[in-house]
Formats: sequence, structure tokens, C-alpha cells
Amino acid sequence: MSEGTKPAHPPVAKQEPTTRELHGTTTTDDYEWMRHDRAALLEYLAAEREYYDARTAHTAALQDTLFKEMVGRVPASEESPTSVQGGSRYSTRTVPGAQYPQFLRRPGVEGAAEPEVLLDLNVIAEGSDYAALGVREVSPDGTLLAYSVDLDGDEVYELRIRDLTTGRDLADVVPRSYYGCAWSADSKSLLYVVHDAAYRPYQVMRHEIGRPASDDDLVFEETDERFDVMVAATRSGEYAVITTENRDTSEIWLVSTGDLAAQPTLVAARRSGIEYSLDHMPGDDGGELYIVTNDGGTEFRLMRAPVESSEAENWIEVVAPDPAERLTQVDAFKGHLVLSLRRDGAALVRVLDVARDAFRDEQPGVPAGTIMVACHDEGHEPVRDRFDSGSVTVMVESLIEPPAWWEIDLASGERRHVMTAAVPSYDAADYRTSRIMATAPDGVEIPVTIAHRADVAIDGSAPCLLYGYGSYEAVIDPYFDPKFACLLDRGAVYAIAHIRGGGEGGRHWWEQGRLLRKRTTFTDFIAAADALDQQKIVDGSRIAGRGASAGGLLQGAVLSIAPQRWRAIIAEVPFVDVVTSMLDPSTPLTIGEWDEWGDPRTPDDFAYMLSYSPYDNMPDGPRPALLATGSVNDSRVMIHEPARWVARLRATATDDSVLLFRPALGSASHGGPSGRYDRLRYQAEILSFILEELDATELVAG
Repeated sequence: MSEGTKPAHPPVAKQEPTTRELHGTTTTDDYEWMRHDRAALLEYLAAEREYYDARTAHTAALQDTLFKEMVGRVPASEESPTSVQGGSRYSTRTVPGAQYPQFLRRPGVEGAAEPEVLLDLNVIAEGSDYAALGVREVSPDGTLLAYSVDLDGDEVYELRIRDLTTGRDLADVVPRSYYGCAWSADSKSLLYVVHDAAYRPYQVMRHEIGRPASDDDLVFEETDERFDVMVAATRSGEYAVITTENRDTSEIWLVSTGDLAAQPTLVAARRSGIEYSLDHMPGDDGGELYIVTNDGGTEFRLMRAPVESSEAENWIEVVAPDPAERLTQVDAFKGHLVLSLRRDGAALVRVLDVARDAFRDEQPGVPAGTIMVACHDEGHEPVRDRFDSGSVTVMVESLIEPPAWWEIDLASGERRHVMTAAVPSYDAADYRTSRIMATAPDGVEIPVTIAHRADVAIDGSAPCLLYGYGSYEAVIDPYFDPKFACLLDRGAVYAIAHIRGGGEGGRHWWEQGRLLRKRTTFTDFIAAADALDQQKIVDGSRIAGRGASAGGLLQGAVLSIAPQRWRAIIAEVPFVDVVTSMLDPSTPLTIGEWDEWGDPRTPDDFAYMLSYSPYDNMPDGPRPALLATGSVNDSRVMIHEPARWVARLRATATDDSVLLFRPALGSASHGGPSGRYDRLRYQAEILSFILEELDATELVAG
């Protein structure tokens, strides 16, 4: 790395040894003070940020170049596909120079006039350098909009109600709310979620339009601190669904949207280890529920039950469990069910004709691509097809193919192209994507999706950025991002390791990488890097690893286990002090996380977690370059975790390898900046570090 202008020495955190004795093991921590002395921590973080800014100042030109390339691949103005509700079409639009989208409405006729702007997040964000929406739901009669805003990144949302006939917000304001809401059928009240001091969503409240929030009624409260609560409406709109769940157990309550003041009705009582989710098919006597559950099938099966007698003993099997397929979701449409599944590590959508008991599978249709039912989603806004629409909208993309939306006729299977995301100065034909397999130490084959320029030789000479997550049964499917082209155009390979602990291979894939088998996640990732090297796809001496949050834990663990495998490690908002955090029930998310990581109050869990926790296992010998990030407003991974980890890494270093810590001291969330240009600027900053460490800063010819 070029020296540039930089302080002579990195900041040195003060050491105040504290001792912990647990299960016969004594550990000493020099940086425990960071968990409790906020003022001193902020002072230390400011020094780290000053050091980081100085050490990376010489990359300013590269950052600017990367940023301009990314901006050049983002249309100045773009609009999403539409969602139809109540005779109107809704969409989002970004306008030139704006950080945030507008929420639009048009009459329900294709080709109608200029849309009405219902909500402009740019206006709401004025005076703040961060803004994010938690809820955005139009009332059934189309006259009101419930929306919630976070203006600093801590995921505490203020819920507001906008009168769409005047464009003005009502006096109704809920100062603290979380994700999820459901309107009443008469548009006079709504349900919303509240989280506690530890950021656990635990209550569902009912707000009546025009009443003070202080008078809101408690509808549901989850007293078991291992469980989180959410609320959403069924596609039919007839029920609000209150779900309370932990990592492997769930329970659902229904409230008719015709009377949100009524007592919730239990669908089926919780049973440890049994999960279920559902959608509603209207009909006589309340209709039927279609239920996805692991009761009777590890990879889940589809059941149905009358709404009026929904207890588990009344469930009837519709689709039998298949050990080769993971059923993840059901969406009910008039006469059809749309199932979301995974098979052979990849996503597919299945359309089931209820009357004929026949089905049809819908594949992505692009190499190493993914397909999903399009819905309200922060990254791909905002399609949610009506129950009686007769079609379903799916989105298809890959690492090199921009998102494309297709409308599939549920009866005939005919596909109609809705739109493809515009990407200026980009041609997918210039790139290639494929999937290889890596062999883990226990012999299991791990899928790895790769992308590269078509004119770059795949002969073991290219550098590589390898991404991974591998926790919570979360799936990292191949997705398109304009930043990838900046990497690929400099001759690098981008790869995603679909490691165990995630959900790419189904429920068993998660089970093999959690609790007392968590180390499998880390060895899978190392095996993916080894395979890329051994199969002569990339230069094994120029592989960088990247991951965030639990993926940051992954990066910290593989740094400890195999430091010489990597040229660089990028650990964003990393969960790296596993034992200490899981011992503190007051830390946000801790209690609910015991089912993922283990409870260190038990000897076996403690010993196992201690064996891989990055904070407790410093890497031996030479280390790769490391960039860690954090945010003072992060409510998921407290910033003292990466701060303490970096301090200990500095104190134990035996070489002069690069070690940088980028704390966000202003408004930013666990996911980073919020505005579209701010996000691109952040990505350019991180990517400049990666490219420099991989010796890949120059564009390839062609």
C-alpha cells in the first residue's frame, strides 16, 4: 500500500484489565471498558476515524473514479414496476440528483397522466444525512398513508399518518415503532409493532385514526424474551397476521381486518421446534389457511385448514415434504397457490392449480440466476399482486443480469415482460457467470457462484473477492449490483460462497452450521477459497474475503483460523465478541440469539463458542490486510465489538500488516448509509481498499 499522508502511528487504546471466570476458565480482557464508558469510547473512535481517513487519503482519486463509474450505471431517473390496489397503480421513482425515492400513485389505467407524489423521502430527510422507511402502507380506501421514518439509523421509527386527499400529515404520531403494520378494512385503524429497550419487537398495538398514540390499545404482547413479534396483512386483505417466533418455533394469531379491536384468534399453539407460516384463501365460513410447516417434514410441507378450526390436528396435507426441496413460502391467489422453494441450492417458483391439483415450475431462465415472487422489498420496490389478479409478478436476476420483472399468467403460464432495470453503460454480454462446487473437509459439496469479464482469462491469474454470510438460514442468492462491474472490469473475479449456516441448501444446510456445528460455516468458506485456487479459477495468493454482521463474524473467524489464506479481509459491522455478547442479556438481540449461537452460560456452549470467537482467538503469524467497520447508531452489533477487536488485534500484531477501522460517527445504520449516492460513495470507499490490496486498480483492456 502506498504510504500517502498518514499519522506515524495508529491510535493505541488504553488497557484496563478485567478478569472473568466461568466454567473453570479464566479470561482477561483489557478493553472491557469500551462496553461501559461511552465518552471514552467515542474519543477513541474519533482517533480511529482520523487515522483511517489519513491512511486512505491517497485513494481519493480511485474512490472518485469508482464512484463515477457506479453513478454512470445508475439511471438519473428510474421507476419501479407498479402495484395495483383499489383501482390505482402505485410505484416508486427516483429523480435526477435525489438520494431517496418518491412514492407515486396513478389511476389504474395503463398510460395514465403524470402521477401524484404521495410521499417524497427527500423532503422528509431534509436536514438529516440519513433517512429510512420502516412502514409504507396505503389504507384500503386509498385516503390515508401509514409511514414510519428513522432519521439516524438506530431502527427506531416514528410512525405517521398522511391524509392523501390534502397531502398533509395528521396529528397522529407514534414516536417509537418497528417494521410491519396492517390496516383495518374500514381504514379507520391499524396495527403496528413496538420494540423494547433491547430492540426486541414484542408488542402489537392498535391505533385509531384521530386518537392520541398514548391511548393506543395493546393487542398482543410476547413475554418470552426469546421470541420476536411481527404483523402483516394477508394477500386477501381479510386478516392481520400476528406472528411470534424464535429461531425454530413459531405461533400465529389472526385478527379480522373487519374488527381490529377483536381479540386475536390463535391458529395453532406453539410447539418447540415446530415452525409455520401461512396465507389466506377467502371462501365460505372465513375460507381456508394454507400453511407452510416443518411439522412432519424437515424441509417443510404445505397444509390447509379451515380458518374456523385451524388447530394443528385439523391440518390436511396438500404438498408432501420432499427432502430434496425446501419449501419456504406460500402466496394465495384466486384459484392458485404460488410456492417459493429451493432445490439444488437454487430458487424456483411453483404455481399450483388448486382445482386441478396440477403444478408448474418457473425457473430463472438465466445462467446461475435467481427467481423470486416480487413484493414490497427495500431493494426491489414495490410489486405486490392482488389476490384476484390472475397473475403473479416474479423478478429474475443474476450477478451479471440486471433485475427483470415478468408477469406470469397463473392459468396458462404465459410470461409477459414488464420491465428490466435500466443500467446505462453496461452490457451483460461482456460478462460471464457460472457455478462451481467446492469440497468441504467433511466431503460435502459447497456451491460457489462466480462472475468475471468475458475477456478475462480464467487460468488462475485473476484476483478474487469472495463474499459469504452463512447464518440464520439466510440465503445469499446471486443478485445484481452496479459495483460488481467496477471490480470485474479490473480483471477480478467476484464469488459468493453458499456456505452452511445459511439456507441455500435448505433447512439441513442451516442445521449443519449453527450451535455446536458453527465451525462448519468457517471451514466451508475456507474450502471455497481453496477450490477457487485449486481449480485454477483465481490466483490463490490474491483472494480477499468480505462479509457483514454475522458475515463479519465469518471474516473474523477465517482470519483467526487461516490468516495466510487471505490477501485481505473486509469485516463490516462484525459480530466478533460472541461469548461476551451472548453472556449479556441486556445487549440488543442477545436472548433471541441463543438459539443460533448457543448459550454460554452452559459449559458445552461456552467452550465451543470460545473456541471460535474472533475476539478470543487472535491469528498467529503474519496477517492479511484488514478493514473493519462499525456505526455508533448500530442497534444490532454494538460498535464496541469491532472497536475492541481492532484494539486487541493491534496489541497482538507481530508484523506491520495493514489494519484499519472505519467507524461511522454520524447517522448511519447497521446496513450503512441510506441515500442511493451515499451508498455508492461508501461502496467506492470499501472497493478502493479491496482493489488496492489485490493489486487490481487498473481497468483491463477491452
